[in-house]
Amino acid sequence: MKAKLRFILAACVLGLLMTGPFALTALLLFADAKDAERAAFAEFLLPRLPLGGLMTLMGFIAGVVLLRSLFQQYVHGLLRMAETLRLMLGANRNFRVAPEGPPEVRELARAANDLAQQRDELLNDVDAQIRQAKATVEEEKNRLAALMSELALGVVVCNLDGRILLYNSRARLQFKALAQGPTSMSGGALIGLGRSIFSILERGQITHSLENIQQRLRKGSAEPTANFITATRGGQLLRAQMAPVLGRTETTGEESAVNPIGAEPHVTGYVLTIENITRNFEREAERDQALQSLTDGNRAALGNIRAAVETLIDSPDMEGDYRERFMRVIADEASLMSQRLETTMSRFADSLKTRWPLEDVLGIDIIAAATRRIEDRLKLPIKNEEQDATLWMRVDSFALIQAITFLASRLQDHYEIRELRLRLSAEGKMVFVDLIWSGTPVSSETLYTWELEPMNIGAETSPLTLRDVIDRHGGEIWYQRDKAAHNAFFRIVLPAATMPDLQVVDQAQHLHSDSRPEYYDFDLFAARDAEGSGIDLDRRLTDLVYSVFDTETTGLLPSEGDEIIQMGAVRIVNNRLLRQEIFDQLVDPVIPLKPEGIPIHGITEAMVNGQPRLDVVLPAFHEFCAETVLVAHNAAFDMRFFQLKEDILGVRFTQPVLDTLLLSAVIHPNQESHRLESIAERLGINVIGRHTALGDAYVTGEVFLKMIPLLADMGILTLRQALDAAQKTWFARVKY
Repeated sequence: MKAKLRFILAACVLGLLMTGPFALTALLLFADAKDAERAAFAEFLLPRLPLGGLMTLMGFIAGVVLLRSLFQQYVHGLLRMAETLRLMLGANRNFRVAPEGPPEVRELARAANDLAQQRDELLNDVDAQIRQAKATVEEEKNRLAALMSELALGVVVCNLDGRILLYNSRARLQFKALAQGPTSMSGGALIGLGRSIFSILERGQITHSLENIQQRLRKGSAEPTANFITATRGGQLLRAQMAPVLGRTETTGEESAVNPIGAEPHVTGYVLTIENITRNFEREAERDQALQSLTDGNRAALGNIRAAVETLIDSPDMEGDYRERFMRVIADEASLMSQRLETTMSRFADSLKTRWPLEDVLGIDIIAAATRRIEDRLKLPIKNEEQDATLWMRVDSFALIQAITFLASRLQDHYEIRELRLRLSAEGKMVFVDLIWSGTPVSSETLYTWELEPMNIGAETSPLTLRDVIDRHGGEIWYQRDKAAHNAFFRIVLPAATMPDLQVVDQAQHLHSDSRPEYYDFDLFAARDAEGSGIDLDRRLTDLVYSVFDTETTGLLPSEGDEIIQMGAVRIVNNRLLRQEIFDQLVDPVIPLKPEGIPIHGITEAMVNGQPRLDVVLPAFHEFCAETVLVAHNAAFDMRFFQLKEDILGVRFTQPVLDTLLLSAVIHPNQESHRLESIAERLGINVIGRHTALGDAYVTGEVFLKMIPLLADMGILTLRQALDAAQKTWFARVKY
């Protein structure tokens, strides 16, 4: 029986106890008395009845007040203590019962805190032993993560259902670059733990390759791999190699769990190494086109020249006018061939240069390596001037460093410079590497001579010349004097890298994240998709995938025209908050922001002007959270904004929604506050980044993960049970 019902019953019993004896006595006396006595009794009782009734009512009220106080101190106080004890046992070990209320309750609280302290000491000892036992395994996992981060190819590991179990940074960058449409914006990516690889690659191609691998395994192949080329939905070409992940063969009884000799290998998943060959394919096509253009265009010209030459040879006594006409034909056709050749070479010069292997390199790394090499080989002091640390170059790093060292050696040998300065700068799509010195100037003829010399430095020889290196990079080199500064410099002009911006941003995210540089969860090997689509309401909360989201808005009245100005979300897979798999996007609301809201969310007009509108952002978010359960705090507020846009944008969120506000009321019905900050404090969660959409999503996700075991303690294990329990709370009646 609930405390409220017990209080009402106790009040009724108190009323009966106070009025019952008087009524019973009066009834007995009135029943035994004669008519004259009854009249005298009534005459005596009736004048005193109002005063007696008033005194009885006042006594009843005093009794109810006293009873309520006792209920608050003992019943409700003990219920709050019980909730706190559950917090200490589960979500927040550092939480303690506040010693308040009557002496008996305070003494019970102190005893509970003493027991919790003893329990914590034991658990700390157990945790220390567990951490020590896990240290080796964790170290191996971190080694795997470090190795994966250094691979030049994208690597993705999937289970047999195509769910992604592991991916490295290169794969994340590749697929993010491939994303087009909604998923390409604001952190939305095609790749993520628990997501399906079939959203990126063709299912039939994967299935066919798996069948080929199974066939090779049955034939005893030592290298059961499959290679294929596939196109993404964005039109990009990928070269993929698939290798199986072999697991234990299922056995019964006392048979060994390891694959016995002669048994068919058991494939539990597969490893995909991915390489984007779109650019290479386009380059090859350009080269083929250049060759075809030269072949087709010059075939007719060569025929005309051959015919004219043969005619001249066969007719040595040809008249002068005819001979001149044939000579003019030869000259014209040769000129056309030369023009066609120059045009083709100019058009495809960049494509032809790509035959030389180049890579994207951070400019300051090249300068640092050149500095070490010059100081070690030539003993020439180097000073570095201003350098842009964000510049990337597309170069052959070894050849470029060799060229810089060669120029330094020539300056040292011929002009006896005592110090060299290196400078790194950029303009447009070109990067400048300057070698600066003070002293004797160098003539342009000398530089031209050095360009054609083999780059020999002491005993180290090279078949390449400085001009070879410059030409293969599609760059240039020149000499320049700065008379005002009394120095001179060689400037090497090189192409800037075209793709490193995405890598720089991603590395910056890694530096500011406490997560590992790789993303993996091998527990998903055992996870299998349920038949059919949709989300199973009878599935356990611990087995589901969640998208925890939050919005910032212009106001609190969605039905009266307020709009979303920011959306943030983070995914939960296998009870892990994946801080790298996020959605974070500002939204242009197309209406003015309310001044009173700016100090709360910190978003200004300048920040949202020019940002994508909701008709672009909401479909992107819809794709980000596909096949997941939505989680939010006070979700009814956020979902109302989505519902009002359903007919306009055609985007409907049909998946189940869990609300941490309602779940808090389920878990802690006797707590006074269910604000996100109060819940986080009770559960021992540090609140950082509040009132930004992504920051609130992070906090809500951590709160929800803490709530799952507390719900399990109450017998709420499945999604259906959680939804039903939430709808029974008072807060579920609130509408927006």
